[in-house]
Amino acid sequence: MAEFDRVGRQPFLAAAGFGPAKNYYLEVDGQLYDSKAIVGYAHGISGDRPWRAEDFSGGDKTVADLLRSLNFEVRFIRNPNWTRDEIVLVCALVERKGWRSIAQEDPKAIALSELLQGPAIHPLDGRAVDFRNPAGVERKSNDLVTRHSSSTARRTNGNRLDQVVVDAFEARPSEMQSEAAAIEAALRRWPDEARTLPDPDLVDLAGREGGVLLKEHLLRERDATLKPRKIEQAKKQGKLIACEACGFDFLKAYGDRGRDYIECHHRTPLHVTGPVETRLQDLALICSNCHRMIHRTSPWLTVDELAKLVSAARRADGPQ
Repeated sequence: MAEFDRVGRQPFLAAAGFGPAKNYYLEVDGQLYDSKAIVGYAHGISGDRPWRAEDFSGGDKTVADLLRSLNFEVRFIRNPNWTRDEIVLVCALVERKGWRSIAQEDPKAIALSELLQGPAIHPLDGRAVDFRNPAGVERKSNDLVTRHSSSTARRTNGNRLDQVVVDAFEARPSEMQSEAAAIEAALRRWPDEARTLPDPDLVDLAGREGGVLLKEHLLRERDATLKPRKIEQAKKQGKLIACEACGFDFLKAYGDRGRDYIECHHRTPLHVTGPVETRLQDLALICSNCHRMIHRTSPWLTVDELAKLVSAARRADGPQ
């Protein structure tokens, strides 16, 4: 481990004759070490000669079990699947390049790799050391190229979302490039530290297939000062504190427990308006169910569009 720290990971792996670890890492003081390479190098110090990759008869788990038997801590880490947002960003590069793959040495691949390694989409904990590196960007670009309608190459394994994103870029290239630009801008605005959505019911919604624009939107409208001010404005105007889409009134349904309970929704997403100061007229008071229905699919519904759906459904259902 001292030699690994002295020369750095890539030179150590090259000199020891190993590729990067896939899943099993030796962890000491928060530092991750490629388990097979460490054991192979250590054998050269304590045994007859260093072991190379071909000298191991078992897989990574065999080495992990050996290290655990020596009271070392070993972590199994598998990089998370590529989300829709991440795939959209890679596909935007591929489409602009005429549906050719992006080499890992390309400055655009390097820049995108650095952007994806931030905390906005995936938590910083639980990543392998090669998480979204430029080589990974190149592999994902190959996945996308082989799914283009004009490709004659054999399809790579890829991700279930690869074809969905490629089809969208083929059908609506300008719209998808605009979405990619909005996602990129949101990632660049994201702070270096992780940010937690305070509403646990929305975590899965925002986390599904990436959703960085939705995460940013929800965090923005969780400003603790906004909802009380919006509720106070509604009261001064003589309005009920009820959902603007479906009319649900928490006070009427739950009595005093539901008094002044409502969710606050930005009518226009931040990625459309840009970073602007929120005005009360930019906000809508809506119930929890309607909030989720607005964000259920992309593009998101407006409050007025959802209100029309609710009204139409009620008419179709007939008198209650």
